[in-house]
Amino acid sequence: MKKYAFILIGCLMMMQTAWAQHLSTHRNTVSNGYNFWLYTPEGYVKGETAKPLVVFLHGKSLSGHDLNRVKRYGTIAAIEMGLKLDAIVIAPQCPGGGWKPDRVMNIVEWVKAHHTVDTTRIYVLGMSMGGYGTINFAGTYPDKVAAAMALCGGGTIKDYCGLNEVPLWILHGTADRAVGINCSQRVVDAMGNCGNTERLIWTKLPGMNHGSLARAFYLPATYEWLFKHSLADTNRPVNKEYTITPSTLSQDVYRAVRQGGKVEVVPGENGNADSTLVAQQGEHKDKATKTTKARSDKKYHTIRKGDTLGALARKYHTSVKKLCKLNGIKETTTLKIGRRLRVK
Repeated sequence: MKKYAFILIGCLMMMQTAWAQHLSTHRNTVSNGYNFWLYTPEGYVKGETAKPLVVFLHGKSLSGHDLNRVKRYGTIAAIEMGLKLDAIVIAPQCPGGGWKPDRVMNIVEWVKAHHTVDTTRIYVLGMSMGGYGTINFAGTYPDKVAAAMALCGGGTIKDYCGLNEVPLWILHGTADRAVGINCSQRVVDAMGNCGNTERLIWTKLPGMNHGSLARAFYLPATYEWLFKHSLADTNRPVNKEYTITPSTLSQDVYRAVRQGGKVEVVPGENGNADSTLVAQQGEHKDKATKTTKARSDKKYHTIRKGDTLGALARKYHTSVKKLCKLNGIKETTTLKIGRRLRVK
């Protein structure tokens, strides 16, 4: 009797785990598509609450016909490491030759037909060849993509004007020798030739090489930024509350994700979310508390018309030299209206 009880308990535990979250492979499932990984989050039940959909596009090194290669880095790897995402994730594998936007879209349409997807919240991100794929996909389907993040890539589409409709974050390291930063710059320039680029964030990362940017896939802030956008947003503004810096990507983001999987984004010195990872368990918990307390003592001022460094120094009982040091600026720096300066 006890034997059967243990078997029953084991089966129930397996069922509970399967219900909590599920990662599956799909080969030759979608006509004119790709083989892909499919992740459904904890608590997902088909037919109930619609979930956002995240599309991760890998770089050239993970191409081929072995889906396990796709788990070497990226969104699926981060999830297996402990990152929690309340979204459906698809991670296709390109056999070679570069990503085709229509083939990626065929997978998206299949997932929409077989799962409960919030069609106003479809996101795409990728690096290197996947960065090219992200630009090409978002530029081809700007009315389908709520937001996109392209890392150290470029673009090969004929018309880049559609990208101006999409909240888009392009990041590239200045020391990238595999895919030069000029590849992303050409995309930015092409978007500029189309007109207003107010939905674009263009981040150059000093000293960062090609591989360093892969760490962005393990930052919760990466996905938080994506999820801030929806096709239902009036005028589809881009969210500028997050920053990713070289110091962010120099941290051991993998270790932080492994330690319980729960990490926190705390405010950076510029008043934006600086993607600073603070582990929430063990010895790192005290560090998180100290960090939060230290940052809570900081004070910021939003520049208004007529503000000068001298006037701000007098208002906040400090000096111009101190203000410059706190914000990494010079006394001759032009104060743009709307900029946040740290004054304490």
